[in-house]
Amino acid sequence: MPAVSAAPARRIRVRTTDYHTAGEPFRIVDLGATGLPPVPGDTVAERRATLLAPSRPGDGEAGGGGTNPRPGPHDELRRLLVNEPRGHAGMYGGLVVPPDDDGAHLGVLFWHKDGWSTACGHGTIALGAWAVDSGRVPAPDDGTAQVRIDVPSGRVTALVHRTAGRTTGITFRNVPARVAARRVPVTTSLGTVEVDLAHAGACYASLPAAALGLGVAPDRLDALTRAGREIRAALAGHPATRDPADPRLSGVYGVILHEDLPDTPRGPHQRSVTVFADGQVDRSPCGSGTSARLVLLADEGRLTEDRELTHTSIVGTVFTARVLPPRPGDTARPTEVTGTAHLTGEHLFVHDPDDTLGTGFTL
Repeated sequence: MPAVSAAPARRIRVRTTDYHTAGEPFRIVDLGATGLPPVPGDTVAERRATLLAPSRPGDGEAGGGGTNPRPGPHDELRRLLVNEPRGHAGMYGGLVVPPDDDGAHLGVLFWHKDGWSTACGHGTIALGAWAVDSGRVPAPDDGTAQVRIDVPSGRVTALVHRTAGRTTGITFRNVPARVAARRVPVTTSLGTVEVDLAHAGACYASLPAAALGLGVAPDRLDALTRAGREIRAALAGHPATRDPADPRLSGVYGVILHEDLPDTPRGPHQRSVTVFADGQVDRSPCGSGTSARLVLLADEGRLTEDRELTHTSIVGTVFTARVLPPRPGDTARPTEVTGTAHLTGEHLFVHDPDDTLGTGFTL
């Protein structure tokens, strides 16, 4: 039986602007235009912590056994937009909120089916396009506009490249990424494997798909997803998954199963799939996950600053990416990931309080 969310007591009307980045959806909601109250907190990271805290005791979601706290209005909005019939299990999006200070243009609280995430590279790329397309951030007809965005893991930048008045690409400049651990043994139903851990705004576990007897292909997606969920669960609480600077960023967010393709003239070429949250699959090559792959490849000596990674997704879309020089005295590496984002729709979603499906369901 599908899990059905409890119905909000009021009518909800919310406008969204939807993009896809290399095939992965991103649904943008300007919180200030929803009529909902601001999320308490002085920073984006504090606002995310507020949303993760139990709102109030009481009824859980239908089918949830009454153990989960009833969601607050912002989480009700998330569920409405991610659940069917208005969304789907692979939907991703963000609430646009004020930045931490005047140094950024906007802040964002990233959301997906299972909650609120610390980082989202493909979402940052989409937000860069949206900020310029909507006129929120001025941009030249020819040249590059910088869109500075505060996210729970820090301040990131979308470099929006323009030619003849059109956006031709966006470069996501992430928070510095670092290798956390190598060759961590993990037992799965397909055998024991060794994974590498890297922090890149979120913590990612990486391993070759071949170590599990798998290839990165759509017809192996069920097995890849199952393996990703097992690995993420097995690493819960592992010391290397903790972020020493901010405990709120700790825990494995995604598992990247990759395979090597022939190098391009510019550098290594890999195909991968990222399984994140509770079994969601990134259709893009994964923006912050690509940052994690970059620092691991650089640590292996396979990627230098004058080379780039061509990173292909399970659906065949591509990011290009590179490592930048570390800051003095810092072992973490800045990274840049370049891709494209395209508008897919503008929507007015409505919830009628008499709708017995509440904020929707997941299958």
